[in-house]
Amino acid sequence: MARRPQAPIEDRPQTKRIGALRGLAPFIRPYRGMAAAALVALVLTASISLILPIAVRRVVDGFQQGAGLLDQYFEAALVIAALLAIGTGARYWLVTRFGERVVADIRKAVFDRVISMSPAFYERILTGEIISRITTDTTLILSVIGSSVSVALRNLLILIGGMVMLLFTAAKLTGLVLLLVPVVIVPIVVMGRRLRVLSRENQDWIADSSGAASEALLSAQTVQAFTHEAITRRSFAEVTEKSFDAAQKRITTRAIMTMIVIFLAFAGVVGVLWVGARDVREGTMTVGELVQFVIYAIMVAGSVGALSEIWGELQRAAGATERLVELLGTRDTVQDPPHPLPLPMPAKGAIRFQDVSFHYPSRPDTSALDHVDLTIQPGETVALVGPSGAGKTTVVQLIQRFWDPETGTVSIDGHDLRSLARSDFRRVLALVPQDPVIFAATARENIRFGRPDATDAEVEAAARAAHADDFLSALPEGYDTYVGERGVMLSGGQKQRIAIARAILRDAPILLLDEATSALDAASERAVQAAVERLSAGRTTVIVAHRLATVKRADRIVVFDHGRIVAQGTHEELVAQGGLYAELARLQFTDGAA
Repeated sequence: MARRPQAPIEDRPQTKRIGALRGLAPFIRPYRGMAAAALVALVLTASISLILPIAVRRVVDGFQQGAGLLDQYFEAALVIAALLAIGTGARYWLVTRFGERVVADIRKAVFDRVISMSPAFYERILTGEIISRITTDTTLILSVIGSSVSVALRNLLILIGGMVMLLFTAAKLTGLVLLLVPVVIVPIVVMGRRLRVLSRENQDWIADSSGAASEALLSAQTVQAFTHEAITRRSFAEVTEKSFDAAQKRITTRAIMTMIVIFLAFAGVVGVLWVGARDVREGTMTVGELVQFVIYAIMVAGSVGALSEIWGELQRAAGATERLVELLGTRDTVQDPPHPLPLPMPAKGAIRFQDVSFHYPSRPDTSALDHVDLTIQPGETVALVGPSGAGKTTVVQLIQRFWDPETGTVSIDGHDLRSLARSDFRRVLALVPQDPVIFAATARENIRFGRPDATDAEVEAAARAAHADDFLSALPEGYDTYVGERGVMLSGGQKQRIAIARAILRDAPILLLDEATSALDAASERAVQAAVERLSAGRTTVIVAHRLATVKRADRIVVFDHGRIVAQGTHEELVAQGGLYAELARLQFTDGAA
């Protein structure tokens, strides 16, 4: 299965060096004190580790000395071990807490960024891909910050310190060891580049797998209704196997690199020890010095092996950091102005479209709106009708500034929306979409989403106005019943009435109804229509509808076709004029299509 097409955000150059981890600096900077304390503990434990071989040498060479001196050496070794244990525990606590804190901040920053992105962003990237970055990629970074970096620094200090101590212990043998270093470093550099590419590929396939799973699970009922389970399983399995194949290549490359490095390092140590053993026989080195050299040599070789393994983790974390930083740095197509103007309160609710044209990025050759001029007065109820794709919902989208028009302006109370902060003017809007969003929470919490500070009494009053009280009261726990993910426990009409109650509770001066009664039965539609009429009194109301029975009483009906306004007037005026609206009315009222 081919990889899913990705957004431009995915068309980026590969990370060429571990320096991509510099992207974590803004998140690490606030916790420099914690990082410094962890570094102190790390240096302390590494230093103590380097002291232990000296204690061992003194013990070995002290066997021929008095028992009292020997006891002192053992006591000193015990104190050193205790200090090492305390320092290691402190280092673990500081480093792990530091890593968890930084990763928590990264997750919040990424979520804060993507939750406010306009729809254009979500046209280019799957939600599952974003979730993968917030979870899988941050887990990789946590592994590095909370463990790998600490282990790497510790092994680097031991490597450097061990080499220095080797030099003081036996200069000749250390010279031989240094000759082996390039032999060990070359495979790390060469194979590390290959490992970086494979790590990035693995992460991309994991993201694709998450995206496929998210898409399928969110549409599980549709998948089952069309008996598409086998095809969906096969499709997901193919993507998952691609992820596994990429992981297997990465694991194999890393394993080979680790084997080569460890063998070369320890083979070199064995050769050097053979020379050292000959020096002991010749009396140019004591047994204790050789033991000290052996311990340092093992520590240095172990550090090299550990660093080769950690390098792979750092490569993966660099790729994960790059992906997260790209999300944080993605430029939204819709942005607040640097110095937004305040929207005078209370808002009157006047809406104006002036010479507005717009094309959706995914359909650049089709005009969604074509030089539209529309003025809606405060308190006026205006219905937008017309065939599917005529531009009605696009008007609602532009009023919310999910998109910006290519030409012309959209304004509220005389203020161009591009001059206002989105969070400012959206407070005066209440929306009931055609496909209502129901959260995995209680019915009460779903309605209260319209106004978080509303009381229980206000929530229930809004539900009654939306003709939702009867079915909500009949639920097992009433308004406090958990309605399931996306409201799976509710019917389509019940979901829509909850969405209407949410809009009623918001009590905003501008009400946007996008096919708000399309999923209701006739009796519920009449009740909700009466509630909407009461709600729209004194408010600017924009109604998008295909069923003309729901808009007959609107103050004005605006007819759209192919992105243009082709007629305006009351129901009676438009029927008398003939044309598109009269044809729609004839089909729905005369032929019974409504």
